[in-house]
Amino acid sequence: MDLFERISEDIKQAMKAKDRVALDTLRNIKKVFLEAKTAPGANDTLSDDAALKLITKLVKQGRDAAEIYTQQGRPDLAETEMAQVKVMEVYLPKQLTESELEAALREIIAQVGATSAKEMGKVMGVASKQLAGKAEGRAISAKVKELLS
Repeated sequence: MDLFERISEDIKQAMKAKDRVALDTLRNIKKVFLEAKTAPGANDTLSDDAALKLITKLVKQGRDAAEIYTQQGRPDLAETEMAQVKVMEVYLPKQLTESELEAALREIIAQVGATSAKEMGKVMGVASKQLAGKAEGRAISAKVKELLS
C-alpha cells in the first residue's frame, strides 16, 4: 500500500473515530497529494518519496505557523497547528536523534573531505539528500556549521 492509499484509508478511520483534527489534517494532505498528482508533467502519479517530501514540507509549515502564533500570543492556534503536525509526523520516517545526526554528518564530512566552513555547501548538498525526511534542514545546517567551525 503506497502512502496515498494509506492516507485515504486513515481518512476513513478518522471519520469512524470522529477525530476532527486527524480528519482535517489527513484531508489537507490528500488535497496536496492530488494537486501534486495532477500538476503538469506528473503523469497522474505520486511516488512515496515525493509524498514524503510534501508531508515534510507541511510539517515544517505547521511548526513555523505554531511558532508565529506563539510569538503573537495565540497559544490556542499554536496548539491546533502542533496537533496537526503530530498527525502528519506519523507518516514520516523516524527522526534522527542529536547524536545520530552528528555521527551521520561526521561521516558525510569525512566522505566529502571538508575541512572548513567554506566547504559547507558541499557537505549540505550531500547531507540534504542522504538525510531527507530523517532530520530537519535547520538542524542539519546548524550541526554542519558547528562541526566545521
